[in-house]
Amino acid sequence: MKIANAPCSWGVLEFDLQGKSPDYTQVLDEMYAIGYRGTELGDWGFMPTDPAQLRDALAARELTLLGAFVPVALADAEAHAAGEASALQHARLLADVGGDAPFIVLSDDNGTVAQRTHNAGRICPEHGMTQKEWDTFVAGVHRIAQSVRDDIGLRTVFHHHCAGYVETPAEVDTLMQRTDPNLVGLCFDTGHYRFGGGDPLDIFDRHAERIWHVHFKDCHPEIAARSRKDGWDYFESVENGVFCELGKGDVDFPAFIAELRNRNYDGWIVVEQDVLPGMGSPYQSAKRNYQYLKSIIAI
Repeated sequence: MKIANAPCSWGVLEFDLQGKSPDYTQVLDEMYAIGYRGTELGDWGFMPTDPAQLRDALAARELTLLGAFVPVALADAEAHAAGEASALQHARLLADVGGDAPFIVLSDDNGTVAQRTHNAGRICPEHGMTQKEWDTFVAGVHRIAQSVRDDIGLRTVFHHHCAGYVETPAEVDTLMQRTDPNLVGLCFDTGHYRFGGGDPLDIFDRHAERIWHVHFKDCHPEIAARSRKDGWDYFESVENGVFCELGKGDVDFPAFIAELRNRNYDGWIVVEQDVLPGMGSPYQSAKRNYQYLKSIIAI
């Protein structure tokens, strides 16, 4: 299997947060030194946005560009036009750089709705969208995915995410049921699904054919339980290590990998250990995550 990592493992996140993250040269150098062979773009502007410069930076480190994360406030119809423009901007860069059939990784504008951010990991039905909001949300997903495919020729996957409007298993189910399976795939994130209350292995019984892209993230059960008990918001949960190193949480990665193989998944596995800027020792964690995967699969 092909193993990648992403800038979020070094604290490069789409949120407006305090703290300093390393620059892109350090992140790419460390990915390559560890053995990863692919990456995602990270927040717009973190890596070079000139295609030739970015292509050279990746080629020098034998890294493949796999996708770009694009957050959009999809429940707000007025955000759709700007979201479409942002997705096309990202998609043009991906297409110009080239890679292994890169994806637009579309997501809600996570962390911007107070109720969802405060209740991440313990979302109840009353925290969800109305039917009108679901209609708007799905229309935005379709609009952006269609535009990306028609204008650039790239595919779109939706990334469910804690602190956004698609977090729980029921919300993932609803989105998958209401979106065109030929137009929108699922970027399945094991850690977000687990923290959102689901068992990652259950996804194969319901949406295996929609899994076009995979993020490997672990979730620490004791920290998740404390988050629920003490009422932490999403960022407090991340700061306290709810997304721990692979193999130290309760996601059953060997079983998940076996299911991927059974389903003939031929895409990349992207390791993500979300940390806040300046938090922890990203290089050492990324190295241990890679070593863990080497211990359970042939890399």
